[in-house]
Amino acid sequence: MDQNLRMILQQLEAEKSIGRDTLLEAIRSAIESAARKGFDHPADVRVEMDPDTVSFKVFEIREVVEEVTDASTQLSLEDALALNPEVVVGNRLKVQTEPRDFGRIAAQTAKQVIIQKIKDAERESVFEEFKQRRGELVTGVVKRLSHGNVFVSIGKAEAILPHREQSPRENFKPGDRVRAYVSEVEKGARGAQVVLSRTSPELVRALFELEVPEIYDETIEIMGIAREPGSRTKVAVRSNDTNVDPVGACVGMKGSRVRAVVEELSGEKIDIVRWSDDPVELCGNSLNPADILDMSLDENSRSIVVVVPHDQLSLAIGKRGQNARLASKLIGWNIDIRSDVEPEDSAAEDALDPDAPSPEAAAPEPSEPEADAGTEADAAAPEAVEPEAAAPEPSEPEADAGTEADAAAPEAVEPEAAVPGPSVAEADAGTEADAAAPEAVEPKAAAPEPSVAEADAGTEADEAAPEAAEPDDADGSKAAGSVGPGGDAP
Repeated sequence: MDQNLRMILQQLEAEKSIGRDTLLEAIRSAIESAARKGFDHPADVRVEMDPDTVSFKVFEIREVVEEVTDASTQLSLEDALALNPEVVVGNRLKVQTEPRDFGRIAAQTAKQVIIQKIKDAERESVFEEFKQRRGELVTGVVKRLSHGNVFVSIGKAEAILPHREQSPRENFKPGDRVRAYVSEVEKGARGAQVVLSRTSPELVRALFELEVPEIYDETIEIMGIAREPGSRTKVAVRSNDTNVDPVGACVGMKGSRVRAVVEELSGEKIDIVRWSDDPVELCGNSLNPADILDMSLDENSRSIVVVVPHDQLSLAIGKRGQNARLASKLIGWNIDIRSDVEPEDSAAEDALDPDAPSPEAAAPEPSEPEADAGTEADAAAPEAVEPEAAAPEPSEPEADAGTEADAAAPEAVEPEAAVPGPSVAEADAGTEADAAAPEAVEPKAAAPEPSVAEADAGTEADEAAPEAAEPDDADGSKAAGSVGPGGDAP
C-alpha cells in the first residue's frame, strides 16, 4: 500500500469515526463506478480489492452460451471451460479485464462516490451512537433558533428541541448551554434526527439521578412523577434501606440537592412525598401540607373522597386545582376533596333563587301600633308651615290695636320686604298653631316705658291678641304687626 494512502485512511478513520473496512468499501465502490465509465458498451463490472495492499482487479460478468450473439455480455462455452472446467451453459462467469486509463470524468465520479460514502457512513455512526443514548441526559450548545424550535449541537450531531418540548419559563439564545432529555432518535434522509425534551417527567428523574447518589445506586427508588412543566412537580420516592430516609436524602443538606434540580428547571417547584402501597396513605402524603380529617375509598370507581377543614379547603385543592390534579395523577386514583362544613339547605335555595330580594333591599313592615301612631302624627300636622316663610293675618281686634299703635308712633320702621298674606286655610292653621302654643316669646331687649296714650293703645292690643308671637321676617327683620309701641324694634 502506498504510504500516503495509508496516512489518509488513518486520518479519515480518526476524524470521522469511521472504520477502516468502511473506508475501503467506499474506495472500492468509487473505482467500480469509474471503471464502468471506461467501457464503450453497458457492462456489468465488479471490482475486488486487497485490504492490505489496496490493489484492485476489475472483472466483467458474462453469461455462458453455446452460440454467442452479443460479445459484450456473452461468452462461448469453450472459452468458459478454459477459465473454469466446471462451468455449464447458463452460468454467469467473472472475466478479468483491464479497464482503460481513468480520465477526468472517471476520476471526478470516483471522488463524488467516496465523499458520499463517507457521509453516509458518518450519519450511520451518529445514528447508532444516539440510538444507544436514547433516554439519557445530554448537554449541548444552542446553535440557532427557527420558528420556535431550538437547534442544539451535541458533539457531531445536531439535535432539535421542538417548541412543544420547551418549558414556558425558559428562553434560549445562541451560545447558551442546555441540558435536555433524549426522547426520540430517528433515521431520516439527512441522517440521524435527535429530538430533545425539557418537559418530560423523565428529565426530572435523570436530574435526581445526577444529584442524588442514593438514587443512582438504587438505594432509593423514584416510584412516580407527576409534572406540569414550568409550574410544579410531585415526586414519590421510597427507600430500600430502612436506615435511609428517602425524602431527606433527596432534599439534601439545607435543601442543596433539590435546589440544584429546581435551578436547572428554571425555578419550577418540586414536592417530594413518601411512597406507600396503601392508596389512602399515599393520598394523604400527596396532599400535604393540608390536614385531612377523613378519607373513604371506592375500589370500583377508583376514587377517594377526602374531607378537610373548611379553612384548608383551598390549600388542599391548590391554585386552579393544581395540587389535587397532580396528586391524582401521582397515585392513579380520582380524588374528591370536600369540606367538613356542609351548607344549609335554606341558604343553598336562596343562593339558587335569582328573584329573592337581598337583605339590604327588603324593609320590614311596621306593626299595627306603629302604623296607628304614624297616622295620628300625620293628622295632627297635615299642613305645617315654616314660621320664617309665612306670617298669619291678624284678627280684627289686632288690626284695630295696630292702627292705634301706628297713629301713636308715626316714626315706625317700615319692613324691607312685604310679606304676602296667607290663604284662609293657612290662616286657620296659624290660629290653631297659636292656640297650641300660648307662651309668648320674650323680647330680646327691654322696651322703654310707653306714655299714657301709648299704654292705653298697648293695653287694648294685648287684650285683643294676648298670645300672639312675634314671627321674624324672611330676611331677619320684624313684621309690621310685631313692631313695639315706641316705634323701635325691640
